[in-house]
Amino acid sequence: MIKDNQKFFNRLHLLIDALVIMMSYALAWYLKFASPLSDNDPQIGALQWQTYFELLYFIVPGYLILYYYFNLYTPKRATVHKYEIFNILQANTVGIIILMAGWYAIKQIHFSRTMMAMFYVINITFSTISRSIIRSLLQYFREKGYNLKYILLVGYSRATEEYINRINANPQWGYVVRGILDDSVPRGTMYKGVKVVGTIENLLYILPENKLDEIAITLSLNDYDRLEYIVDLCEKSGVHTKFIPDYNSLFPSRPYTEDLMGLAVVNIRYVPLTNTLNWVMKRIVDIVFSLIGAIVFSPVMLASAIAVKCSSKGPVIFKQERVGLHNKPFMMYKFRTMEVQKPGAEKKGWTVKDDPRVTKVGRLLRRTSIDELPQIFNILKGDMSIVGPRPERPQFVEKFKEEIPRYMVKHQVRPGLTGWAQINGYRGDTSIKRRVEYDIFYIENWTMSFDIKIIFLTIFKGFINKNAY
Repeated sequence: MIKDNQKFFNRLHLLIDALVIMMSYALAWYLKFASPLSDNDPQIGALQWQTYFELLYFIVPGYLILYYYFNLYTPKRATVHKYEIFNILQANTVGIIILMAGWYAIKQIHFSRTMMAMFYVINITFSTISRSIIRSLLQYFREKGYNLKYILLVGYSRATEEYINRINANPQWGYVVRGILDDSVPRGTMYKGVKVVGTIENLLYILPENKLDEIAITLSLNDYDRLEYIVDLCEKSGVHTKFIPDYNSLFPSRPYTEDLMGLAVVNIRYVPLTNTLNWVMKRIVDIVFSLIGAIVFSPVMLASAIAVKCSSKGPVIFKQERVGLHNKPFMMYKFRTMEVQKPGAEKKGWTVKDDPRVTKVGRLLRRTSIDELPQIFNILKGDMSIVGPRPERPQFVEKFKEEIPRYMVKHQVRPGLTGWAQINGYRGDTSIKRRVEYDIFYIENWTMSFDIKIIFLTIFKGFINKNAY
């Protein structure tokens, strides 16, 4: 039944997309040549209107093929809508480039480029609207109990619980978990409304009934020796089978899989900044923003330097060893906010509330984060980035890497002047474990827009911090 429904909805999508493409094209032609706002006469143009509309014989099937290539006809139950919009944009961009290249190849100079630019914008807009409406209707029907997909989970593990949590939180997906089969968990055990209904051997009796749409294998790590047998059993039934590995202890977020000439290689952690293009883009932004910051904040830094020099004896800039990218040490710069200390005393620990070592000027600089501004020059040197996990001193790195799981993951990217943990309140004398969780989330979900978001949040809420003593 589900397969029939999927075929129906795919055909419906094809029909709607074809109509949207033709309507968008016709509207673009009308706006360019026949609308009251147009100064063109469709009867005396370089090309007749029939010539323009004959091109639809190529545009409609060509665009539908592009939509298929860009995964616009795959099941959308659990996909994020913004990815569908991005795929529409990609498909239309490739389509218009192919059309332009074709006209150039045949030396067609009379076809209106303005009209095709209108078609490009209108088609993206209408396609996005139509698919948003269809998505909303499907979600509505699923929430009402129609077009559901029934699933059986094989194996009880942390992956099982995570899968159930996500299904319960997203009823619009239309997934219904019928139960769990497991050999080690007692029958009748319940988790979030889903019950263990038997052992794995019960598959021999359940599968022939053909009342399931999917089997999700969620075995614990200890049961992977039975995986081949279970997959073979499920495949023989003809029921769609998927595997959800119980890797939560290893993959706190999302693993990244690459194809090595047919061999699937799963990276333990997905770090977007290991991509050269991403790394270069981020470095360019760091240089540009730090140069702008150095100019904009130069009066503040000059005033701070004078205040530090006049308020207490010692250097204006305080240099301290920190651990950065790939565990390499570097000297981080700050305005000095404490009385000059002996090296042993300086390493004794965190700065705490009402710390007597902090000067009056230093307390103000710390409270407003102005003491961090010299790190702009660390960014220019390449030791740091504008956004990233805050760097720590070597003695604390040695301590935390033994005490806090995945602590050293933060050193897979450059440390930052500000970061996701800092704008969420985790700086100073706060939980290191929670700070690391925020840092790892940032590392695994990095995008340029995420960086910009953090920069703006820092401006509006990150400078003044109650935990900065």
